[in-house]
Amino acid sequence: MVNIDRIKKDCFWEYNFSNEEIVNIAKRGDKRQKQFLFEKILLNSTSLFNDLKIFSKKDLKELIENYKIPSFNKNYAFKRKNIAEVYFLNKPLLVNELKWM
Repeated sequence: MVNIDRIKKDCFWEYNFSNEEIVNIAKRGDKRQKQFLFEKILLNSTSLFNDLKIFSKKDLKELIENYKIPSFNKNYAFKRKNIAEVYFLNKPLLVNELKWM
């Protein structure tokens, strides 16, 4: 279940978005707006899988596949993206420390 208050607390503490604005971006925003929301959730959410469900499956697939790992915080961003890929897109787990032996 998506908890918009948690998304605001975890991901938008430095902004003044309303719950409706966040939902509106996820549902009706343009690609740039959705990418912004996706990146904030991907990198900051304490409930990543639940919070990414704010997007439609189609949008989420596109957002994950098009996300470019930044040079800043590269390892962290790579791990978070790969975890989302595994969970939502059934892609292989590439983070060695998370693999079962």
